[in-house]
Amino acid sequence: MTDWYQRTEREVLARLDTADRGLTERQVQKRRKQYGPNALKEPGKKPAWRVFLEQFKDLLVMILIGAAVISMATGNPESTVVIFAVITLNAVLGTVQHEKARKSLESLRSLSSPLAVVMRDGAKIQIPSEEVVPGDILYLDSGDLVVADGRILESVALQVDESSLTGESEAVLKQTAGIPRTAPLADRRNMVYSGSLVTGGRGVAVVTETGMETEIGRIAGLMNEAGEKKTPLQISLDQFGSRLAAGIMIICLTVFVLGLYRGMELLDSLMFSVALAVAAIPEALGSIVTIVQAMGTQKMAREQAIIKDLKAVESLGCVSVICTDKTGTLTQNRMTVEQAVLNGKIVKPQQLTCETEQHKLFLHICALVNNGVLGKDGEETQGVGDATELALLNLAQDCGIAPEQVRARFARIREIPFDSERKIMSTVNRMPEGQMLLAKGAMDVLLERSTRIDDRGNIRPITYEDKRMLMQLHDTCSRRGLRVLAAAYRPLKGDAALWDGRKLERELVFLGMAAMMDPPRPETGAAVADARRAGIRPVMITGDHKVTAMTIAAQIGILESGEEAVSGSQLESMDDRMLDEKIETISVYARVSPEHKLRIVKAWQRKGKIVAMTGDGVNDAPALKQADIGVAMGVTGTEVSKDAASMILADDNFSTIIKAVSNGRNVYRNIRNAIEFLLSGNMAGIFCVLYTTLLSLPLPFAPVHLLFINLLTDSLPAIAIGMEPPEGELLSRPPRDPKQGILTPRLLRDILIQGGLIAVCTMYAYRTGLAQGNDALASTMAFSSLTLARLFHGFNCRSSHSVFYLGFTSNLYTVMAFEAGVLLLAAVLFVPGLQVLFSVSDLNISQLITVGTCAFLPTAVLQLWKVLREFRRRFKASF
Repeated sequence: MTDWYQRTEREVLARLDTADRGLTERQVQKRRKQYGPNALKEPGKKPAWRVFLEQFKDLLVMILIGAAVISMATGNPESTVVIFAVITLNAVLGTVQHEKARKSLESLRSLSSPLAVVMRDGAKIQIPSEEVVPGDILYLDSGDLVVADGRILESVALQVDESSLTGESEAVLKQTAGIPRTAPLADRRNMVYSGSLVTGGRGVAVVTETGMETEIGRIAGLMNEAGEKKTPLQISLDQFGSRLAAGIMIICLTVFVLGLYRGMELLDSLMFSVALAVAAIPEALGSIVTIVQAMGTQKMAREQAIIKDLKAVESLGCVSVICTDKTGTLTQNRMTVEQAVLNGKIVKPQQLTCETEQHKLFLHICALVNNGVLGKDGEETQGVGDATELALLNLAQDCGIAPEQVRARFARIREIPFDSERKIMSTVNRMPEGQMLLAKGAMDVLLERSTRIDDRGNIRPITYEDKRMLMQLHDTCSRRGLRVLAAAYRPLKGDAALWDGRKLERELVFLGMAAMMDPPRPETGAAVADARRAGIRPVMITGDHKVTAMTIAAQIGILESGEEAVSGSQLESMDDRMLDEKIETISVYARVSPEHKLRIVKAWQRKGKIVAMTGDGVNDAPALKQADIGVAMGVTGTEVSKDAASMILADDNFSTIIKAVSNGRNVYRNIRNAIEFLLSGNMAGIFCVLYTTLLSLPLPFAPVHLLFINLLTDSLPAIAIGMEPPEGELLSRPPRDPKQGILTPRLLRDILIQGGLIAVCTMYAYRTGLAQGNDALASTMAFSSLTLARLFHGFNCRSSHSVFYLGFTSNLYTVMAFEAGVLLLAAVLFVPGLQVLFSVSDLNISQLITVGTCAFLPTAVLQLWKVLREFRRRFKASF
C-alpha cells in the first residue's frame, strides 16, 4: 500500500494485523520470511579481471596485436615486446580508472540505526534494526534515527528532520490524524521515514514498510537503474577509433596488395603494412588522455572540486544545464531572521537594540520561548534543535542577548509545548515584573488571542485596523517566501502553575513578529550569472514550497522573466511529451520527489543536453547518478550523495562548479590539441610510407622507429600540451555540442595540411640520403627529420595563437618536453648500443644540418601563418 497516510490509525493496524501490544513471536518469524531483513540489497559487482580483459576489445588495440604478431613472425621481436608493453599498460590504466568505489548502498545502509525499540508480546524490547518487520510498534525519542517507514499512532510534540529525503531545511512537526487528500512525501505529516532523524518530542509508530520497500529503499533501487554513462569524450573517442581503424585497415590492405603487385615478397609486403599500421595508430593516445585528465583533476582539487571519476573532467566542459538543489547548495541550509515587525514597522535585525525596552522584550521572547541550544561559540550549524528556534537564538545573540544567561536569570516555571492544533508555544517565566506568559506562534492565531497591543511601550487595546495592517505585513512577507512567527506576552497574577493551560493563552499583548528564511549563499548570484554567460542553463529542483523556491530563484538569477516555476503535482500531471515541450521554459521545480528529479534530468538529456546535477541529500542520489555529472556537497552532503556523485565540492560553494566547468573546457581543448599533434605527426608518417610504396622506394622507417616516435618523443610534447593554462575567453563561449565528434572537418583539414608539410620536409631529407647511395642513411635521415619535426610541431599545437602571442614561459612544460625529446633522439643517434637497437647510421655535420633545417621548416611556416592571421584580426578589430 502507498496510501498509509490517508488511513486512520485503526485501519492501518487492522491492515497490518497488529495491535497496541505489538506482534507475537510467531507473527515476527512469519513476516521475517515474507519480507526479509530490514536492509538494502547490494547489486553484483563486475570483477577486475573482466574489466581488464574488456580493455582489449578496442579495434585499434586488436590491430596493434595483429601488428605485434606479424612483427614476431618476420623476425622483429623487439617491436613485438614494445607493442605488447604499450597495450598492457593502457589496459592496466583503464582498469584502475574503472574500479571506482561503489559505496552508495553501504552508505544508505549505514543510515539505519543499529538498534530499535519495539513492542512485542506486550513488552518493550530493543532489537537490531535489521530485525524490524512490518507491523512492529516502534517507539521514537529525541535523537533517534528512524529505522523503517511507519504510520504515527501517537505524537507528543514529535519533530522529525526529513531534509535528506525531502530537501526541506525545517524539522516537520508530526501528527496522528489521517490526511484525506493525495499529498507529496514532504506533506505526509502522519508518517515517519527510514533514515530521518527525530529532533524533538517523542512518538509511537506502526512499521508499514521495511528494506527495499521503504522510501530510502526506492531511492536505492533508482540508483541501481541509473547505471554508468559514457562521457561525450568517450563517445567521440569511440567513434574516432572506429573510423580510424577502418581507414587504417583499408590503407594497409591497399599497401599490401600494391606491394604484392610490384613483385615484393609476401613477408616484405606484410612488413610494409605493419609499418603503416604502427605509423597510423596513436599508441599513446589512451595514456595521454588519462594523464591530461588526471592533471586537470589535480588542478580542480586545488580549487576545492574533488573529481572522483577521471572521465567526468572532460564532461564538465560541455555541461549545458545545471540542475541544482536549493537547500544547502544555493542556500546556507540554516534559517536566518531577515526582518522583524515592531510598532507596525519593519525593523532590520541590526536595528534591534537592548536599549529599547520593547526590543529587549522581543529578544527575550526569542531566547526564552525556545528549546534550541546553540553550538560551541554560538555556531548555529553545530546547534541542537529546530532550525527556526536556532534562527531566533542567533538573532538574540547577535543583538547582545546571551541565551543561556537570560534563561538562568528569568527561570522557566512552566511550558505549554507547540502542537499543530494550537500553533503556539508558550512558557511562563519569572520576570522582573513577576510571572509572565511569553508566547510565539502563527500570526493569525496570536492575533485572534490578543486583546491588547504593545505600541512603543504603551499597552492599548488592539483594533481591527491594527490587525488588518499586521496581516497585510504578514502576507507581504509570505509572498516573499519568508516564514513568519509572531510574539506576544501576558503579565500574570498569582501562581501560573495552578492555572489551566488553555486559559493562560488568552488576553495576550501582541508584541511583534519575526520573518525568516534560509538565505542564499553570498556568492551564488555571481556564480549563476557566470553560468548564464557561459551558455549554461541553471535550473532549481527542490522539495521546498513553490513560493519560497521562486523567491530564492529570482534573487539569485535562476528565475528570469518569461521562465516558469512548477510544483511536483503539476509535473505529475504532465506526460513525457508535454514535459519535453515545456522543459526549456521551466527554471524552478518545487515540492518534488526523487522520481521527479530523475525524470527532469532524463528530459533534459533527451534534448541532447549534458546535465550536471548538484545535491547534498539522500533524495538527490538517484539523479546525481543519472546525470552526466553528479555534484555532491563535501561539507553538508550525506555520504550517499558523495558516493553517487562524480564530483564533490569540498567547500560546498556553487561558484566552484563554474571554476570546474572552465577547467573542464580547458581539459577538452588541451586533449583536442594533443590529438591534433599526435594525428598530424602520424599523418606525416603515413604520407611518407605511401610515397615510398607508390614509387617502389626502400622502406623509410623500421617499425621500431615509429614506435619510438609515437611512444617517447610524441608522448612528452602531447602531455605538455595537456598542461596548457586556460585562456580568458573560455567562459564566454557556448558549451561544446556533445554530438560533435573530435574529428571535425576543420581539425581534419589542419591534420592533413600539417602532416603534409612535415612529410614533404621529411621526404626531402630521405631523398638527400638516397642520393648519397645508402638506404640505411636515407632511413636514418627520414627518422631523425620526422622525430625532430614532430618535437618542433608541439609548439604549433599549444593553441590557435602563435607562440609569440602565448609566450614561451606561459607553459614551460612544452620547452622541457622539447629538450627531453631532443636528448632522447641524440641518444639513439650517437650512443653505439642504441644505434644497433634502432638500426640507425652515423650522420655527419652536413647531414645533421639538413635534418635540422627540414625539421624546423614546417613549424616556421605554420607560426608565420598564425602571426599573419593575428595581425589581420587585430587590424580588422581596430576598424
